[in-house]
Amino acid sequence: MSYDCTADVLEHKRKVTRYLIAFANVLAYRATIHDDSKLQSPEKETFDEFTPKLKEAEWGTETYKEFLVAMGEGLKHHYAVNSHHPEHYENGVDGMNLLDLVEMVCDWQAAAEGKDVAVDLEHAAKRFNLSPQLISIIKNSIGS
Repeated sequence: MSYDCTADVLEHKRKVTRYLIAFANVLAYRATIHDDSKLQSPEKETFDEFTPKLKEAEWGTETYKEFLVAMGEGLKHHYAVNSHHPEHYENGVDGMNLLDLVEMVCDWQAAAEGKDVAVDLEHAAKRFNLSPQLISIIKNSIGS
């Protein structure tokens, strides 16, 4: 009798499905709590003041960077409690997991959409020391 792979393939599919659904569930939960910390002190006051300024500044410019510095403790708190920011980790993006990375890219897309511009992956690569391979994966994912 020859080997029939059906049972093994179906078992493998069941396991993969379990992992994918678990990942999707965590990602869905993260979507519901994304940036909630901005709605509470000490972040709310900071973002009330600086969000209009950041909307007017071009991402990555000296003016934009100066606003980030001026946001002080509010922004530091935001990074400390939100793992989708490279600044959350001592070693930046290298400290992230795949969930953090997916949320970060979605965050970038949402921010770019609000300014009606494409995500500036060249600037992001320099700012966060992203590898060419990771930049390629992000481009493939967002269609830039």
